[in-house]
Amino acid sequence: MSQDILINWSPQETRVAVVEQGAVQEVHLERTLERGLVGNIYLGKVSRVLPGMQSAFIDIGLDRAAFLHVADLMPNIAAKHAAPRASATQAPESEGPAAGANGKLLTPNPVLPIERQIFEGQALMVQVLKDPIGTKGARLTAQISIAGRLLVFLPQDNHIGVSQKIPPAQREALRQRLLQLTATTDGSPAGGFILRTNAEDATDEELAEDTAYLRKTWLRIKEASTRQPSATLLHEDLNLMQRVLRDLVGADTHSIRIDSREQHGLLTTFAAEFMPDTVAKLQHYSGERPIFDLFNVDEDIVRALSRRVDLKSGGYLVIDQTEALTTVDVNTGGFVGARNFDDTVYRTNLEAAQAIARQLRLRNLGGIVIVDFIDMVREDHRDSVLSEFRKQLARDRVKTMTGSFSQLGLVEMTRKRTRESLAHMLSEPCEACSGKGVVKTARSVCYDILREILREARAFNPREFRVVASAKVVELFLDEERAHLAGLSDFIGKPISLQSEGSMTQEQYDIVLL
Repeated sequence: MSQDILINWSPQETRVAVVEQGAVQEVHLERTLERGLVGNIYLGKVSRVLPGMQSAFIDIGLDRAAFLHVADLMPNIAAKHAAPRASATQAPESEGPAAGANGKLLTPNPVLPIERQIFEGQALMVQVLKDPIGTKGARLTAQISIAGRLLVFLPQDNHIGVSQKIPPAQREALRQRLLQLTATTDGSPAGGFILRTNAEDATDEELAEDTAYLRKTWLRIKEASTRQPSATLLHEDLNLMQRVLRDLVGADTHSIRIDSREQHGLLTTFAAEFMPDTVAKLQHYSGERPIFDLFNVDEDIVRALSRRVDLKSGGYLVIDQTEALTTVDVNTGGFVGARNFDDTVYRTNLEAAQAIARQLRLRNLGGIVIVDFIDMVREDHRDSVLSEFRKQLARDRVKTMTGSFSQLGLVEMTRKRTRESLAHMLSEPCEACSGKGVVKTARSVCYDILREILREARAFNPREFRVVASAKVVELFLDEERAHLAGLSDFIGKPISLQSEGSMTQEQYDIVLL
């Protein structure tokens, strides 16, 4: 399916939209001050080892310590920065290179418990697997990998792997070609590689160029690790525009339009060196209209932040994103165009299946997703809707798994969580409702205040009670709730005064004892 890629660049933010058949399918954002960390390589410092969790916290220079599990602690180059302890209580005297009896660098043993492999204060080369999300620190691995256009380089491994998306008949031939290209003559480890999907039709020259680039990058990282202090960034992953060229551009990409002349030049230089086939697709957009106006991208982004998604037939979706999962409810709404109710439900669900798959990509919703399609009586209708849903999900670059209809008529699925959702990137919980989506009515707050005053009157003996609250609550006390306020004042024998505070939300109030 032909696609166009639009890039809107500004000094503070880069926005990318993937458009297919005139509809926005994906939106990617990268803000200069909030740039993601996935792929970055650091020389970290072990700040705490947790034997009970077989994990460790690593200081990589961020506000929160990052997390490393023993499963991600494999033989790696970082072992040269500190020798493993001889006992559980003996700490090293220095962070210099550690060598065994044969003069080779010591490496952590993946079979041993984590407390016998690393220790507090040890320098360790690590790579970010997942960005910090909410209160959780970044997830790390000691299994370093460097992605290129065609290959992924695994400097601590000698294995040659091939993407499972490449047809099985071609995998072994590609593997043998790469083995010949990466073999060394001096007997030193060649390093491991994984052939990415877009390497399927690559020439030997292209593979050799990618190999040389990746090895050069790794040598630079190794050299930096010998002279940099702990908690230092050694290698930063490509920026969003460069990753778009590396990961999103393919044979079906018609054009890549960018609205900055300077960034177009930089991107063209990058493409000419690493992806010469994409240079012809790069275009500088100089139109008077903002580039995102061409396909109403900004309008789609606004709609992607809404709970309700209207369907062309008159039906609609209601999408609720929670911490644990995302729910999607399908409703017929005003769709009454079919000849009978069963056809109405079936057609609405078919359209919803297409819309849901698009919304998952557009909103970048990950984790568990529960879809409540409208109940269908006929089994062939259910099978058809499920087939269409899976067909649409198959277009997603992110891995998805979909179950069948449950006994309750729900479809459970998962979509790999790769980064923050669009809503989390662009919005924050409402100060008034703290993310609940609702607030107490002004009358409910009035009654809360009356009960609180009664409690305070029993515990204290002030001269006067002063209520400080939002304008709407104060107005209600002065009007409809005036009699109740006066009755309480008479009951406790103390005057009650009111003060409006414009900065307070409807649920906020203070009771001042005077």
